Amino acid sequence: MFLEPLTPTEAGALPGELLTELTALYASNHAFHALSGDFPDPADIRPEQVATALADELADPDVEVLLARGSGRLIGIAITLGTHPDPADDDPWIGLLMIDAAQQQQGYGRQLASLVEARLHESGRTAVRLAVLDNNPDALAFWTTLGYEIIDHREDRRLGRPCAVLRKRLG
Repeated sequence: MFLEPLTPTEAGALPGELLTELTALYASNHAFHALSGDFPDPADIRPEQVATALADELADPDVEVLLARGSGRLIGIAITLGTHPDPADDDPWIGLLMIDAAQQQQGYGRQLASLVEARLHESGRTAVRLAVLDNNPDALAFWTTLGYEIIDHREDRRLGRPCAVLRKRLG
């Protein structure tokens, strides 16, 4: 598996073939999107919705969207934030880590998390944080197995959903 930073075309659009791949990846995770409420109908995620969601991320210079590829196909995506909007929090964040549902339970999530952590560590960061929705115990189990520790419980800033905040020291 390797990481490829996502860069839109000069006009700001995503190439059609890539948008098709990304839409399939997002749509394969309808159970997660049903929990998160990020899309109006998690069973019918459309290319324009994915394009809009990613355009919002790519518009922030402090956000990096990383595509995980292997065997010639898109396996997953990770979105990192260089800093959190809270000035008291100087750790980078993993905003999203998602593996194609058909490829889950094969170690790709662990591998992607490890690559993201290494990338952050190589850039001089000493820890990373993320939030897990309280209604997603499988995600909490995944992250704690990787060494992340719960440091706080609060609502997310965007939709007010209850979350556990986790942190892991890097290096």
